[in-house]
Amino acid sequence: MDYRLIDRNSELVRLVESLSGCDRLAFDLEADSMFHFRERVCLIQAAWDGGIAVIDPLALSDLSALAPLLADRQRKKVFHGADYDIRSLYRDFGFTLQGLFDTELACRYLGHTETGLGATLRQYYGIRVDKRFQKRNWSKRPLPDEMLAYAASDVRHLLPLSERLEAELKELNRLHWVEEECRILSSVRPTPTEQRPLFLRFKGAGRLGRRNLAVIESLLDLRLRLAEQKDRPPFKIFSNEVVLGIVKLRPQHRKALHNSGILSQKQMKMYGSQILEAVATGLSIPEASLPEYPRKKAPKPDPAVPERIQQLRRWRDAKARKLKLDPSLVLNKGLMTSIAKTLPKSGDDLKRVADLRHWQIEAFGGEILHALSRNR
Repeated sequence: MDYRLIDRNSELVRLVESLSGCDRLAFDLEADSMFHFRERVCLIQAAWDGGIAVIDPLALSDLSALAPLLADRQRKKVFHGADYDIRSLYRDFGFTLQGLFDTELACRYLGHTETGLGATLRQYYGIRVDKRFQKRNWSKRPLPDEMLAYAASDVRHLLPLSERLEAELKELNRLHWVEEECRILSSVRPTPTEQRPLFLRFKGAGRLGRRNLAVIESLLDLRLRLAEQKDRPPFKIFSNEVVLGIVKLRPQHRKALHNSGILSQKQMKMYGSQILEAVATGLSIPEASLPEYPRKKAPKPDPAVPERIQQLRRWRDAKARKLKLDPSLVLNKGLMTSIAKTLPKSGDDLKRVADLRHWQIEAFGGEILHALSRNR
């Protein structure tokens, strides 16, 4: 694998200058989310017609030269599954992205059922992707040559793949669908990782009573503090399943916690006492001060809305079968609900439906209105 390793600020500046004439670039990232409390972008891989560079952000003190390149909407930037990468580039460097073409999105709008990069390269080029280093610690330095070559290989085929997918989308008159989705995707931003209360981001917390919410908040706070102290991801301190098990048991003595088998022997030794203290903290909160899961009071539903949703679903599913697409790409559940509630009667009304894309109105607007008219 022929690539350039960029680990000096001056080399990055020269690289960006050399790419001034390129109108299409491919990118990928490697991060260390499996190994540290605060994940970081550890490598940025770039490919262009004639070359590949592996940029080492951990060795560079200034990556600002990349900012105008990524923000230039006149140059196409090819990613595969860009959501995480866009969030990470903004979080770590403040980079914004314009001119995105996401090959994973393109595959979905072509009706592919398997859209991972490995499956896509196998389908189009018969290439089997090497996944040996997928879960390695990319923050370690120096990185072995074989890991750098692996990283470089991730972007090797993205440019020809993007051109091939664009041609297929044009033939189906769906390229502008993907372009609009990519423009919207470019604006995603990272979610604050320590937003309080912590239970708001814990799956299943909405089904817990107020006392258990107090216990789970105390446990999540403990886990977060331990993770930061040890510089490890929170799930490597103890898992969500362990948290729920402790909340269900609410142990108040070491013997009860030990006999439950919820914790491993190692976890019991390292964290047992602190976990019991966290549970006790949650149990000691006065009734009047217990947290409550926030719930929006739903307005009284229009009894006609469920039937409108069903009408839209029948139309959507038939349309998706005809187009050989996942039905959610035609209209997802949230959009069907919004349309059913607002009951648009014209194209202008459809434009006022939140999150309904321009391409969806153009491609399906008349059919959506017709499907709704059967219910009036």
